Amino acid sequence: MDAVLTSDGLVALATLTAMEIVLGIDNVVFIAILAGRLHGRQQATARRLGLVLALGMRIGLLFAISWVMGLTFPLFHALGRGISGRDLILLGGGLFLIAKATWEIYDKLEAAHEEAHASGRPGRFWWVVIQILLIDIVFSLDSVITAVGMANRFSVMAMAMVLSMLVMLVSARAVSGFVDRHPSVKILALAFLLLIGVMLVAEGMGSHMDKAYIYFAMSFALFVEMLNMRYRKKRRPVTLRHRFEDENP
Repeated sequence: MDAVLTSDGLVALATLTAMEIVLGIDNVVFIAILAGRLHGRQQATARRLGLVLALGMRIGLLFAISWVMGLTFPLFHALGRGISGRDLILLGGGLFLIAKATWEIYDKLEAAHEEAHASGRPGRFWWVVIQILLIDIVFSLDSVITAVGMANRFSVMAMAMVLSMLVMLVSARAVSGFVDRHPSVKILALAFLLLIGVMLVAEGMGSHMDKAYIYFAMSFALFVEMLNMRYRKKRRPVTLRHRFEDENP
């Protein structure tokens, strides 16, 4: 704890917390979109459970930091390069995000929904939680490796992750509500997830992509969409198809 209270420790804590919040935005958006498939109380429960699982996974990976760093060593060679455990996780997570985001975009725009009673099934809630858990593994691994690169003290890294997760817990409901109220933002968020999936696949294949370019593109697209929303206020909004929109909470 004394390491955190030094000037260097506080600067590292503030910097790492800000970085973890930025990296966690993807996680919050993904959880918000998945939780949107549930109704009322289940949405809030899934959001909170997803973020708590994400925090638990990050802290757990910090305790197993030697194992995490061991994931960077090649397991085998393919296509002229070594493939590590981290590469396989990023590749799998990226493909999952691409498939999920593509399906969600199709589901919102093209699919006809007739089974409005389905969201009440407990199995659907746990299927959503399992999907959140799977993508939490990918985002947590990326988050922890970034944290280790920025700080070398466990207390600083753990506190930064707790603080960033508290910020995300407080903001998750607002983010989820905003995404749900604005269909065009939901499609844009899904496009962001698609872009992040492509980035993860590229990282898994050994092609490093500077995340600053990705986040700048996402920020610019969101800024343009905010301007479009301002001009569309007096027009009838687009309505996306929603599988469970007729169900009473």
